[in-house]
Amino acid sequence: MFSINSDTGELTIKGHLDYEKSPSYEIRVQATDQGHSRRSAHGKVLVEVIDVNDNSPDISVTSLMSPVKEDAEIGTVVALVTVSDKDSSKNGITNCKLSGSVPFKLKSNYKNDYSLVVDWPLDRESESQYNVTITATDEGAPPLSSTSVITVRVSDVNDNAPRFSEPVANVYVKENSPVGDVIYTISAFDRDSEENSMIMYALLGTSNSISSSVNINSDNGDIISLQSFNYEEIKTFQFKVQATDSGVPPLSSNVTVNVFILDENDNSPGILAPYSEHGSVNTENVPYSAEAGYFVAKIRAVDADSGYNALLSYHISEPKGTNLFRIGTSTGELRTKRRMSDNDLKTHPLVVLVSDNGEPSLSATVSIDVVVVESTGEIQTQFRNVPRKEENFSDLNLYLLIAIASVSVIFLLSLISLLAVKCHRKGDSFRRYSAPVITTHPDGSWSYSKSTQQYDVCYSSDTLKSDVVVFPAPYPPADAELISINGNDTFNRTQTLPNKEENDSVIIPRAL
Repeated sequence: MFSINSDTGELTIKGHLDYEKSPSYEIRVQATDQGHSRRSAHGKVLVEVIDVNDNSPDISVTSLMSPVKEDAEIGTVVALVTVSDKDSSKNGITNCKLSGSVPFKLKSNYKNDYSLVVDWPLDRESESQYNVTITATDEGAPPLSSTSVITVRVSDVNDNAPRFSEPVANVYVKENSPVGDVIYTISAFDRDSEENSMIMYALLGTSNSISSSVNINSDNGDIISLQSFNYEEIKTFQFKVQATDSGVPPLSSNVTVNVFILDENDNSPGILAPYSEHGSVNTENVPYSAEAGYFVAKIRAVDADSGYNALLSYHISEPKGTNLFRIGTSTGELRTKRRMSDNDLKTHPLVVLVSDNGEPSLSATVSIDVVVVESTGEIQTQFRNVPRKEENFSDLNLYLLIAIASVSVIFLLSLISLLAVKCHRKGDSFRRYSAPVITTHPDGSWSYSKSTQQYDVCYSSDTLKSDVVVFPAPYPPADAELISINGNDTFNRTQTLPNKEENDSVIIPRAL
């Protein structure tokens, strides 16, 4: 490690000094002279090595707990960390920290001993593994540092229920589909792992009718039909499916399934009365004098299907290309194309074809024998003479006719009531003018009143007997006198009557 100059005694370093291996050296030195009898002396040199910061901190991890459950509480110890530095003094003092954003922190225990603990809640579904970087730095000049990366895995707990892509599933099934077909597949997803994500499917709270219609594969969620559906009997039904995971405790969720049966064209049109389908005789009579467009018959049919499958059209299939009759494609009304001629047959057998609009199209036929008669009196069918103008008679026209009739009746009743009131008032007026009112007052006097005119007749209260004479118009002569009766039964002329109009009357008291 050291060498000395034999002539000068200079002590020099020969090897590499390492304070961490040997902080000091003790060197013994001998000095010898050049005499005949050489003499020597011994000395001891102590060499102290001064430390420099030439060692980075050393990080060691022990007691690593991995994986860590995602429901671990805050403060749970994940690992023990020890940091050491071979240097001395400040060169050996270290500081330790974590790099990046992780849900952990270092907690100092004693000097260079640390604990790696959980700092905030873990979620395996968000992050299942963390690479934790620990950095240790000493206080030397210049400072040295070192890093260590440890991997912490997060284990799953059953904290997520199965989830469906949507809360309601709509399933469309064609009617008459084979029994055992998979009509739909229910699929749920669980964010947990392993057993916690294994899902089982089941029908939830179904009635007997539902359980006899569909079933579900508990492993893969396939919904299987147990019967062939008929749109004309049932158009829609509903049930619920429950998905349950295999965790402890198990978690579950539900989805509502709406099944809509789609109509297929599996029903032929049905002919309505009074006509019947092909195979029976239907007869209609037409007068020889019928004009073009004469109403012969109306064929009515219905189809149990729906939509386009129930859209019916009417055609004359036999005879082909007839030039005497036509039928409304959508209405089914059979009419004449032209007037009859002497060359036409007396009986015309027609076959009317009623077709729906399904794929493939289904149809029904009805046979009608149209018989030409000489006069309308010979027509026996209930449809024998329907005027052409009624062809377009609709419910709107019927409502309009009813409204007009109602308004007319109300107007007529109002007019009659008004006339009755006027007649009643005129009768009262006639009685008022032709029979004036005579009133007896408590003091024994008489009052004559007519319209706005009033005439008073006064006599003594002790009059024994009196009478009133009414002169109808025309009145007595203008020089007639009004006579009053006093208590002594004497007659006095009191007043000459004024000239009255032609229709007035006057009351005169008369002694009996």
